[in-house]
Amino acid sequence: MVDPNKPNNSLPKLPPIDINLETVENLKLCIQASRALSRLDGQTSTTFRNFANALNMIKLFSIPEAVASSAVENIITTVADALQARALPEEKLPAAIKETDRYTEAIALGSTILHTKKNLATNDFIAIQKMLDLPQNGIRKLPGYKIADDKTRKVYYSPPEGESLIRDLLKDFEDYFNNTNDEEQVLIKVALIHYQFEAIHPFPDGNGRTGRILMPLYLVRHGYLRFPILFLSEYIFNNKSEYYRRLREVTFNNKWDEWIKYILEGIILQANKTSRALDRVTTESIRYEKLKKRKKKMKIQNFKFL
Repeated sequence: MVDPNKPNNSLPKLPPIDINLETVENLKLCIQASRALSRLDGQTSTTFRNFANALNMIKLFSIPEAVASSAVENIITTVADALQARALPEEKLPAAIKETDRYTEAIALGSTILHTKKNLATNDFIAIQKMLDLPQNGIRKLPGYKIADDKTRKVYYSPPEGESLIRDLLKDFEDYFNNTNDEEQVLIKVALIHYQFEAIHPFPDGNGRTGRILMPLYLVRHGYLRFPILFLSEYIFNNKSEYYRRLREVTFNNKWDEWIKYILEGIILQANKTSRALDRVTTESIRYEKLKKRKKKMKIQNFKFL
């Protein structure tokens, strides 16, 4: 039995044992999620001409994600403010905008590493967290870390402590993240890896943001997406209490089914939403190219007339 006031130093490594992860309901949701991701991935080949182009588009698309992710962490900003801030020098940016901008850079960094190495290691997780530019970077070293309610101070969870143990758990997490032996369970594993990362809680700060960045990167690593264009922070923010409740249900009652269902429903919802957004981008791009050609043709005709 996990005691919320004591470090969870007995956190089981992945995968969970003696649990049926492939329930009928979860498999049905996996089919829907796979279709939604397939459509989204197909659109990226139309919208993104190359990796450099994709990286710029990911940064643009990740601004709403960064705002939502910051909101989950109670750093409130707006998409409009974040977009306008891109024209300002960094020293003039408000703190909330800086955090949002760092989040987009962290997603881009993870995408670049994965594009280059084809996998992610513990040092890469640390590099992504460091890119968030938080007061404390790297693996937690001090004991006594607790996750508690800001107002009531009620302790909900105490993650594992001790740098050696945390690194050992991260090495297991890394191996599981990159393991390609059982690709049939990839979409279910998205829920497993996110839970495990949050349960390890390896950093003094930025665990939630880093964990949410790793989900789309995991889908890229296993071939469901070319680029990490799927963003779940908005879904989590809109269902924040449910997110934390279901995380705790896994920790204290081993209830994986509801957690997996929650993540799969989020993947379906956000993949379809992003697809609609890319549809609009593609439509506008085609319209713009046609307009450019028309103007160019008119210039040529006018030149001949002269």
